[in-house]
Amino acid sequence: MNNRKVPLRKCVVTGEMKAKKELIRVVRSKEGDVSVDLTGKKNGRGAYITLDKECILQAKKKNILANHLKANIEDSVYEELLLLAEKEK
Repeated sequence: MNNRKVPLRKCVVTGEMKAKKELIRVVRSKEGDVSVDLTGKKNGRGAYITLDKECILQAKKKNILANHLKANIEDSVYEELLLLAEKEK
């Protein structure tokens, strides 16, 4: 029996600890570009967010991702997150 530890990450919006696979990573590169990281392995400062429409809209409204990543978040990033949330359902 090989019990592997499940990596946990904290959602920056809800503050809940969840399995890494349940969250999506948004990353800011050294150049300051912000993008959605589907692999979870891109270089740069990362923030995890729950793939839930309400959670994403709250992050946009309160500027949570921008504050956490210390970068300006474009609307296209939020649109991509919302599309991924719709696919999850």
